[in-house]
Amino acid sequence: MHAENSLGRPAPESESTGSGPLSGRNAALRQVLGALLALGALCAFDGGYYGLSGAKGVPRQWLQGSPFRDYVIPSLILVCVVGGALLLAAIAVYARWPHARPLAVAAASVLLVWLAVQLAITGYVSWMQPTTAAFAVVLLTLALLLPGPGRARQ
Repeated sequence: MHAENSLGRPAPESESTGSGPLSGRNAALRQVLGALLALGALCAFDGGYYGLSGAKGVPRQWLQGSPFRDYVIPSLILVCVVGGALLLAAIAVYARWPHARPLAVAAASVLLVWLAVQLAITGYVSWMQPTTAAFAVVLLTLALLLPGPGRARQ
């Protein structure tokens, strides 16, 4: 009898039986990466909601020289593009989709690009920027450790 994953699908033999030298590590990696991706999505949704609600306490002067006159468009990008990519990657990792690895790498990359553009527009303005950069690098590192569609699933 095979064990089932969280979606009720049969887990691969190496993870369901614990056989294979990397089975436990890969299962733990998926759990940690999926949780961090979901946390990142939640933070992006929260930040986007805050921006769409008026971004109280966030100076509009930070947008000078940018194509934005307020935080509406950046907030929509944060919710839809950044949050959406992170959520999709989290679902892919937890559901063990064959392309979970490239989706997680792409989501971490989207977060890094978002931050690079933000820094180009606003400059360094908050402790959250280096924290987000470190978080994105951790996501990218874990995503690259995840077995991909062409790699052994042990």
